[in-house]
Amino acid sequence: MYLESIELTNYRNYDSLKLSFSNSVNIFLGENAQGKTNLLEAIYVLSLAKSARTNHDKDLIKWDQDYGKISGRLVKPTHSLPLEITISRKGKKAKANHLEKRRLSEYIGLCNAVMFAPEDLGLVKGGPLLRRKFIDMELGQIAPVYIHSLSEYQKVLQQRNALLREFDRRKSGLDSFLDILTEKLFALAAEIVSRRLRFIQQLNDWAGPIHAEISQGREKLVLNYQSAVQEVLESQDPLKIVEAYEKSYEKLRQREIDRGTTLIGPHRDDLQFVVNGYDVQTFGSQGQQRTAALSVKLAEIELIKYEVGDYPILLLDDVLSELDDIRKTHLLAAFKDKVQTFVTTTSIDGLDAQLVNRATLFKIERGTAVSLKD
Repeated sequence: MYLESIELTNYRNYDSLKLSFSNSVNIFLGENAQGKTNLLEAIYVLSLAKSARTNHDKDLIKWDQDYGKISGRLVKPTHSLPLEITISRKGKKAKANHLEKRRLSEYIGLCNAVMFAPEDLGLVKGGPLLRRKFIDMELGQIAPVYIHSLSEYQKVLQQRNALLREFDRRKSGLDSFLDILTEKLFALAAEIVSRRLRFIQQLNDWAGPIHAEISQGREKLVLNYQSAVQEVLESQDPLKIVEAYEKSYEKLRQREIDRGTTLIGPHRDDLQFVVNGYDVQTFGSQGQQRTAALSVKLAEIELIKYEVGDYPILLLDDVLSELDDIRKTHLLAAFKDKVQTFVTTTSIDGLDAQLVNRATLFKIERGTAVSLKD
């Protein structure tokens, strides 16, 4: 799988742009604040219909414009596929093969991408929200139905929290409605957690050996899914997960009413990184934290290949300058000759010579991009 070309209209600082890419390595070269990361982000949005940098789609539209559009052609082993994302003040539309998809879950998964940016090195050190987002974005690519379940869960969660806040003002008539929403919430929560548990189990299978190799056998990495309801971790069976939530809810019902919010569910869960038996977020060095984050990112690439049968596109946003030689070597070796890769950098000095020699270079300056051919 590789992205053959891309076209931008009114996207971030780009008025209009058309580029064709190599199926190997593409390097976006330029000073800061010229549009390198914006171009990388556009590829990510075309792949996942969502930015990794902002939750507000309107931020992607060029200033003073009514809409922004990203289109491109994806080449797969048996066919090529035109893709298109249009963003306006009214919302977002996704097309594949010129046909609009009714749901984004029908679009996500057509083009898989893994993005690695300096902030991803903080995956271990950052807050639970960052790790939940990581799980949701990556799991959504290999199981698009997960995106639909997650969206439905968020809707029911908002309704339920609004209802819980009403209990202080209305003393009757809400119990039955709360029971209905709770039943819906737990059913969706069970679907989400069941898929997350399987995903983390698979990620462990790939990340463990990668981490051991990078640490030269000195460290063992284990990923643990964490939930306030410990019993949900004991089985991937959705029915048993629902039972665990219901049992815990019996003790929490009044506390949720008092606080006006839902206290259990996947929206509060977390991911723990354990190295040699210790929580690396709390007790690990910065080097250990970075190795754990890198191992997980490299594991993503292999897991997606295993699940969908093709390697994802790899997007490296100025991350090579943040890694030491050992970690950089492992990252470069991971995608050599098998993954289409896009790299942003302010200078090719210090980059691997073999990488530069086989790369297609683009000069990015003030919202323009020019291919630097021999």
